[in-house]
Amino acid sequence: MKIVVIGGTGLIGSKLVTKLGEHGHEAIAASPNSGVNTLTGEGLAEVLTGADVVVDVSNSPSFEDAAVLEFFTTATTNILAAEAVAGVGHHVALSVVGTERLTDSGYMRAKVVQESLIKESKIPYSIVHATQFFEFFKSIARGATVGDEVRLSPARIQPMAADDVASAVGRVAVGAPLNGTVEVGGPEVFQLNDFVAHGLKAHGDPRTVVADTQARYFGALLADRELIPADDATRAETSFESWLAVDVVSGPKP
Repeated sequence: MKIVVIGGTGLIGSKLVTKLGEHGHEAIAASPNSGVNTLTGEGLAEVLTGADVVVDVSNSPSFEDAAVLEFFTTATTNILAAEAVAGVGHHVALSVVGTERLTDSGYMRAKVVQESLIKESKIPYSIVHATQFFEFFKSIARGATVGDEVRLSPARIQPMAADDVASAVGRVAVGAPLNGTVEVGGPEVFQLNDFVAHGLKAHGDPRTVVADTQARYFGALLADRELIPADDATRAETSFESWLAVDVVSGPKP
C-alpha cells in the first residue's frame, strides 16, 4: 500500500516510515521539510495522489492553548479535505490516552477537537490512543523544575517506548479501518513522579523529585487514573528499565 505519514520526520513518524518500508509498503514521510504544509495545504494534493492510507502523527510546534487548537483544527481540516478529493480509504491519527478526561488542559481539548473532526468526516478512520512515551521523561522534568526540585503529580501512568508506539500505529494503518479508537500502553504502571525520578537517577541527575498533588500536567490537575488506559488496552513489551539501559548509553542527557 501507499501510506502517507504526516509528521513523518518526527520521533514517531520516522520510526513508522521505516517499519512500514520494511514490510514492503510505500511509506512517504510528509512534512514541511518535504514541501507538505498541513496548515496552508501546500503539497497535500500532490503527496496524497494514489494514497491508500494517511497516518497523522504530527504535533503542534506550540502548546499554548490558542496555538495548539488552531494547529489541530486547521491541519486536520485540510488533511481530511485533501483525502476526500484523493479518494483515501483510511485515515489514522495518533492521540493520547485520557484526552476526554483532561478538559483543563488546552492541549487535550485541542486533541478532542481533532478527534471530533475525524469522526465527523466521511473518511473511514482509526484513532490510536497511546500513553506517555519513555522519551518524554526528560521534557516532563524540565517543565516541572523549580530550582533543584522537580514537582510532579503522584497520579498513575503507564508509559511506553516510542518504538512500540510506532509499531502499534503501523499495525492499525495496514488493517481495516476501525471507525473507532484503540488504546495502547506500556507493560508497567508508575506514579508520574516515580517514573521521572527513576529516569533522572539513571542518568545521574541530582535534582530531587517531589510528589505534589497540586502539580499540573499540561495544565490539568490529575487525580489518579486519568492517564491510564482501559484494562483491555494493548500492552507493549518494552520495559522502562530495558529502555533506560540503552538510553543512558546512547541518548542525550536530561
